[in-house]
Amino acid sequence: MSKYILVAGGAGYIGSHTCKMLSENGFTPVVYDNLSSGHEYATKYGEFVKGDIHDSELLAKTFQKYKPVAVVHFAAFIQVGESVANPSMYYHNNVVGTLNLLDAMIKADVKKIVFSSTAAVYGIPKSVPIDEEQLKAPINPYGASKLMMEQIMDDYDNAYGLKSVRLRYFNASGASDSGDIGENHTPESHLIPVILRASINKSSFNLMGDDYNTPDGTCVRDYIHVDDLAQAHLKSLEYLIGGGETNYFNLGTGNGYSCKEVLQMAEKVVGNKIDVIMAPRRAGDPDQLVASSQKARDVIGFNPKRSDLETIIQTAYDWHMKKKNL
Repeated sequence: MSKYILVAGGAGYIGSHTCKMLSENGFTPVVYDNLSSGHEYATKYGEFVKGDIHDSELLAKTFQKYKPVAVVHFAAFIQVGESVANPSMYYHNNVVGTLNLLDAMIKADVKKIVFSSTAAVYGIPKSVPIDEEQLKAPINPYGASKLMMEQIMDDYDNAYGLKSVRLRYFNASGASDSGDIGENHTPESHLIPVILRASINKSSFNLMGDDYNTPDGTCVRDYIHVDDLAQAHLKSLEYLIGGGETNYFNLGTGNGYSCKEVLQMAEKVVGNKIDVIMAPRRAGDPDQLVASSQKARDVIGFNPKRSDLETIIQTAYDWHMKKKNL
């Protein structure tokens, strides 16, 4: 008998890839999503319930109907700039909404959750690569909202026995080889899809800042393929179901690529030059964000296999060309 997993926000980018991974490994995802930023076409892996994490009654009915063994939680707003402009929206959804989900779990006696956290909990890193014990000092409401939820989950573990794994992503990227799901945000702010749109549409790409303290002056980031992230969610669920205690892991590759290096690889993949306009740097962007993922490798067997930059950009390009989500 298949085990149900409630996946809040499972119609989104990382959520849909995780549902695909779960469905291929003996689980049945129950996608619980209000489709405010997700896509119904991406809910094909398992059951679908259109609902909001603020809806306590519908959450209770969904838990009662499916009796999931665990929850995976992606249902959050993720735009850093938007969180600065509208912190109320971010704290209301990311914190209050998650509290509502956790309370529904406790009432339904579901005591295992894998939580989508972020490297933004670290703020400006003191050193790279970043390990899990570095100071957590977020510099925007988005990162602060995620760190609050991590702290609340510790309290829920102490009080109610709710076990959690918090996965701190670095730069999610790429797309499934199947071509049926990929990165499709509106508006799009992530570097790789923005570059690809500029290339395919023969438009300009704004490179934000070339005066960072890095070898070529542009920001360095750790890019990880979305399929490798999905694998980490599967392994985290197996860890919790197997009796694992509350824990937290960075998810990256330990390799950093600059914006210029990403641009050069994109030009190689698409086969043409991309028009670049230099723009001012964004406030608060650290010079480098590169993960140490050794803890995840040691504890849950995390082993990214698809996160070389060419594979990431090639799969993203194939997705955009197939779906024309430009």
